[in-house]
Amino acid sequence: MKRWLIDNRGFLIFLACLGVFRTAVADWNPIPSGSMRPTILEGDVVLVNRLAYDLKVPLTDVSLATLGEPERGDIVTFTSPTDGTRLIKRLVALPGDLVEMKNEVLSINHQSAQYSESSALIEPVAPGMDVPATRATESGVGKAHAVQFLHGVDARRDFGPVVVPAAHYFMLGDNRDNSADSRFIGFVPRERLIGRAGHVLVSADILGNWMPRFERIGHPL
Repeated sequence: MKRWLIDNRGFLIFLACLGVFRTAVADWNPIPSGSMRPTILEGDVVLVNRLAYDLKVPLTDVSLATLGEPERGDIVTFTSPTDGTRLIKRLVALPGDLVEMKNEVLSINHQSAQYSESSALIEPVAPGMDVPATRATESGVGKAHAVQFLHGVDARRDFGPVVVPAAHYFMLGDNRDNSADSRFIGFVPRERLIGRAGHVLVSADILGNWMPRFERIGHPL
């Protein structure tokens, strides 16, 4: 065993450095679900900047230093406050914000979002199951971005009003009617934030033929 360790020490040091890098500096996050459609697709692998908000002890939520502040519109990876699974959603409300949703219309601090450039399409929600959907650009309550609404599905289209507590954040999926976000799991504490997603690294059509989607490589989020 000792001889094996000596012969492979270079490779073992590389693995240790890679582990520290992934758990403290930057990481990649495979996307298995459609909760962030159309911004992020199933089969995308996104690059996550773990130093966007905090420098943490690897493999823990212990912050050693604050490096930045989350902003409305950031796409954030975090551990769920309910079961500890890793999720990726859009941060839509900051501590102290008043959040409300009425008939799909998001409101932050009594300012209602505006929806433009809407288009109709058919979207997959499960293998072999497609439903009518509407896509639009949401603006007026943060960074303008695409959102999606599904028709004929059971969804939580009304929420609040609620005030985001101190050191917590409110997350929503861009695919509003197919996302287990803060409407269901509650507010996300600051210490649960992992990092900010910035670009798509690689992508494959996991709902279809598993072919690479070269056009999505490097796609900004």
